[in-house]
Amino acid sequence: MATNILSIGQSALTAAQVGINTTGHNIANASTPGYNRQVVVQSAALAQNFGFGFLGQGTQVSTVQRVYSEHLATQVQNAQSGKTGLDTYYAQIRQINDMMADPTAGVSPALQDFFASVQNLSNNPASVPARQSVLSTAESLAARVQGMDSRLTEIEQGINSQVLSSVSVINTYAQEIATLNDAIGKAQRASGQPPNDLLDKRDQLVLELNKEVKATVVKQGDGDYNVFIGNGQPLVVGTRASPLVAVTSPTNAQRLEVGYRASNGSTVVVGDAGFVGGKLGGLLQFRSETLNAAQNALGRVAIGLASTFNAQHQAGFDLAGVAGGSFFNQAAPVVGASTTNTGTASIGASITSAGQLTTSDYHLSYDGTQYTVTRLSDNTATNYPSLPQTVDGVQISLTGGAPAAGDYFLIRPTAKGAAGFSVALTDPADIAAASAPGAVGNNTNALALAALQTANTLAGGSVTYQGAYGQMVSQIGNKTRELEVTSAAATNLLEQATVTLQSESGVNLDEEATNLLRYQQAYQAAAKVMQIAQDLFNALLTIGR
Repeated sequence: MATNILSIGQSALTAAQVGINTTGHNIANASTPGYNRQVVVQSAALAQNFGFGFLGQGTQVSTVQRVYSEHLATQVQNAQSGKTGLDTYYAQIRQINDMMADPTAGVSPALQDFFASVQNLSNNPASVPARQSVLSTAESLAARVQGMDSRLTEIEQGINSQVLSSVSVINTYAQEIATLNDAIGKAQRASGQPPNDLLDKRDQLVLELNKEVKATVVKQGDGDYNVFIGNGQPLVVGTRASPLVAVTSPTNAQRLEVGYRASNGSTVVVGDAGFVGGKLGGLLQFRSETLNAAQNALGRVAIGLASTFNAQHQAGFDLAGVAGGSFFNQAAPVVGASTTNTGTASIGASITSAGQLTTSDYHLSYDGTQYTVTRLSDNTATNYPSLPQTVDGVQISLTGGAPAAGDYFLIRPTAKGAAGFSVALTDPADIAAASAPGAVGNNTNALALAALQTANTLAGGSVTYQGAYGQMVSQIGNKTRELEVTSAAATNLLEQATVTLQSESGVNLDEEATNLLRYQQAYQAAAKVMQIAQDLFNALLTIGR
């Protein structure tokens, strides 16, 4: 019986030791990111029948269990992905908003100064200083437009660098999760018990991954995590990671896109819309929704101004009685053939009506029998049996070779409009202010040029140059404000989700201090039981002598 009491005391002592160790581990990791508190799960040892009844045999530690809510953890991961994506988008768009809305550095004041000088010229068409002022303000306007386009290009290059960095981080996390899947599986098979700290580390990696891109976790029966991103693209399957790759766009050499390696070894490019949330999703969403639109909108204003101003200028005559030439240089559309094309076709694009231009890019594809032009801003697709065809003021033509089925091209009518906008004239005398040859004092054409400032020349004749630029600034400003509000809301949502998770899974130091005292008392009591058992055993030995 004394031996039985000793065994019971020893089991109690062991349980108390495990409890003290677990509590100490919780206290030590109270500030460790991703740590979930652990609790000792005990059960009564199987009782023994002595005839007169069953006597307990002490206790046994079944496992050390982490307090973890998969549901709450998923909420935190989703909130983290949403917050980081919005924060990234907001940080990027603020750069454009601050630049375009600047009342002194934006295009609007330069545009007003230019037309003010044209109006001044109409009052004194023979004045050389007035003519020089027109050229000077035109140069200033062109420099302002080009400078803004250069800044947008710098931002786009920065996006490329950040995309490359994010893809590298995502791949690192993917490999670490796959490695942990392997380690966790081996540990569980060897011991039959969950390796809590490894599980915490894996869940923390999933949370960190959601800072880069929204990730969906599917838990397998063996405990492995399969991780999917984008439109269901597998990133981790069991112990194998499938890394992403940052590749040059097939139709735009200045842009990095994200893809993955297919089973045949080829790279499959995923569109910007294929990645949601996190830093990567925010960057790609900003680029496709705001940056491209801003570049195109600025380019449309530049091309529209150059085209309509040139047309009116060419209708007049300069100081020497010579018909006016082009006042501004106008950029041509950009056509990018996919690097995967197998045909020999060359596609050309030219602007036939600047007033019909949109701010969208276009996708041209050939299926072997017909061409399909898709306006990317709203995905409106139109089929054509042959080329040339005119779409939204842009004539698309086959300039050489022959396309093969599956070939496609990216047409960007206004993407380089701002970069290619410059003043063509250098001599003030070449400004065509008169409406008839030899009429030095005639200001009719100068008045017509000045009137263009308030004429609805863009977007199908519905908006002025200033109005089109103002719409762009307004849209970006509204989107910036929207992101500011939604980003703040996402921050609050993440904080609330984190607090809820921590209230269940986090370490409470006051609670752990109470547990420590409880296990200490249990340890002392178990030691006392063992001491009594030893005394009884010694007494029995004395009687036996």
